[in-house]
Amino acid sequence: MSHPDFFDEVPKISLHDPLAEFLGAAQGGILQYGYFDAVRLAGHSCPTVASAYWLTYKALAVLYPDTMPVRGAIRVEFRQDSASGVTGVIANVVSMLTGATQETGFKGLAGQFDRRRLLFFGVDMPGELRFTRLDTGRAVYVATNLQHVPGSPRVSELMANCLENTATPDEVAEFRQLWQERVRRILLEYGDDPRVFVVTPV
Repeated sequence: MSHPDFFDEVPKISLHDPLAEFLGAAQGGILQYGYFDAVRLAGHSCPTVASAYWLTYKALAVLYPDTMPVRGAIRVEFRQDSASGVTGVIANVVSMLTGATQETGFKGLAGQFDRRRLLFFGVDMPGELRFTRLDTGRAVYVATNLQHVPGSPRVSELMANCLENTATPDEVAEFRQLWQERVRRILLEYGDDPRVFVVTPV
C-alpha cells in the first residue's frame, strides 16, 4: 500500500494487551501500532491525526518509563466535549492506541478486560488531555501548540483551488506535498520540542 515514506520513519508504539493475549490474537499479547495505523483509522493524514498519535506516544513514555504500556489499563480524559473542534478525531486515535472507550467498548469477560468507562470528555482540569494508569494512578497532562510549526503560505490558496476543482494537476500535487511536509515536520522535526508537545507529569 503506497503512502509517504516518512510514515515509516515515525517511531511505533508497542503495547501489551491482556485481552489479545487471552484470546490468542497476538503472541504474548504484544500489539504494535505505527502512524500509518492512525492514518488508516482516520482516513487521512493531517496535523490533528499526527498530534493525536504523538501525544499518546509521549504520554505512554512518561507513564511507563521502564515497562511496556498496557492497553486497556489507561484512563483518558479530555477537557473539551467530544463535539468540540477536533476533539473527536483525536479521541478516535487515542482510543485505538490505548483501548480506552466510553460505553460502546468491550464489556469484558467474567469481570476482566472491560474497556468501558475509560474515556471521558468535558472534564474540568488544567490540561487538554490527561492519561492515567489504572494500576498506579500515575498521570500526565499533554497538550499541543502546532502554531510553532508553520506551514507553507501556499497551502491555503492551493487547498481552495483544489476544493473548487480549479487546480491544475501540478497544483494538486504541490498541495499534497506541502500538506504532508508539515505533518512530517511535526512528527520528525518537532516531536521532542517542548513548545510544540507539552508533557506535564501530574
